[in-house]
Order: sequence, then C-alpha cells, then structure tokens
Amino acid sequence: MIELSLSLQVERDFEREYGKLQQLEEQTKRLQKDMKKSTDADLAMSKSAVKISLDLLSNPLCEQDQDFLNMVTALDTAMKRMDAFNQEKVNQIQKTVIEPLKKFGSVFPSLNMAVKRREQALQDYRRLQAKVEKYEEKEKTGPVLAKLHQAREELRPVRDDFEAKNKQLLDEMPRFYNSRLDYFQPSFESLIRAQVVYYSEMHKIFGDLTQQLDQPGHPDEQREQENEAKLSELRALSIVADD
Repeated sequence: MIELSLSLQVERDFEREYGKLQQLEEQTKRLQKDMKKSTDADLAMSKSAVKISLDLLSNPLCEQDQDFLNMVTALDTAMKRMDAFNQEKVNQIQKTVIEPLKKFGSVFPSLNMAVKRREQALQDYRRLQAKVEKYEEKEKTGPVLAKLHQAREELRPVRDDFEAKNKQLLDEMPRFYNSRLDYFQPSFESLIRAQVVYYSEMHKIFGDLTQQLDQPGHPDEQREQENEAKLSELRALSIVADD
C-alpha cells in the first residue's frame, strides 16, 4: 500500500519518464514547424526563379537579340525543370516526414489527459489517506472507530484507482518514448533520399545549362573584363553620372 507520503522514488520515476515525453512533444512540434517552413521556402524559391525567367522572356531584348533570347529560353527551361523536381521533393517530404510528424504529435493530447487523470486520482488518494490518519491518531472510541472504518473503506477503491493509473503510465510511457526511433527512422531516411535525388537532378540541370551558355574560348576572366568594360561605359553616361 502506498501511504500519504508517496514513495519519492515512485514520484521521481514518474516525473523522469513524463519529463522525457514533454521534451519529445516540444521537439516534435518544433521539427514539424521547421520542416513546414523549409518546404514553403523551397517552393517560394523555385517559383520565384520561374517568374524571373518568364519576366526576362518578356523583355524587349528577346525580340531584338537572338543570342539573348536563346540564353533566356535555356534559363527558363532549367528553372521550370528545377521547379518540377522541387515540387516532387516537397510532396515526398510532406507525405513521408511532415504527415508522420503530425500523426505522432496527435498522441500527446491523450497522454497529457491521462497524466491529468492520474494527478486527480493522486489528490483524491492523498485527501482520503489524510482523513484515515486523522482518525488513527484520535482516541479509539466507538464513534471514532466507526468513522475510521468508513474512511478506510472509502480509501480502498481510490487507492486502487490511483495505483492502476500510475502503473499503466509507468509501463506505457517508456515504451512510447522508446518507439520514437523505429517510428521516425523511415521518415528521416526518406528525407535524405529526397534531398539526394533533388540535388543530383539539380547538378544535371545546371550542368546542361552551363554547357548551353558557355562560349568556346571565352573564359570567365575574359567575360568579367568585358562586363566591367560595359559597366564603365554605362557609368560614363550623363544620365547616371554623379552630381
């Protein structure tokens, strides 16, 4: 029988196990939120890149300069391919990572409610145990013994209820906590695979784009010098000259 001065070890065990689950709940919420922010940012990036290439295609220069049109068309094709692969990656992450995180997090409200029921049972148990101890300390007269007997009878089912709730939680909380590895490992493996596939495709896409844009015998250093020369010409114009 657990007395009013409930075993400190029992309470420490409970607080330790519940504390780990509270931390796990917070980590799960934070990870789900961060994954959603990450996928939203990924989609925004690729959509913006597509919009930029479309804006360039509508630039009058595309009508005047065939080389510029060819370059922007190649860029637009690459950006659309990137956006398609990015959407596929995000869909995969949503299905295999974010949704499982959400399902895992949905367990915690029920757990927290079970902990509240245990706490209420503990308070009821302590209250009735204190009542029993009060009568045990009094002089053993007939009325006192009758009240003591009644108090013990009231205590018994409340004590059993608390012990059952406490045992169930102490049995199930560690099992639930330990299950997190087996539950999340497939999700994280899927996340890694989705990223590997995406960046492998990006390497191909931008490699193809580089080959289309590169001019033979036109190294980067020469290109930079030409760009700088053109900028110098622009700065010399009166409309952009400093006051």
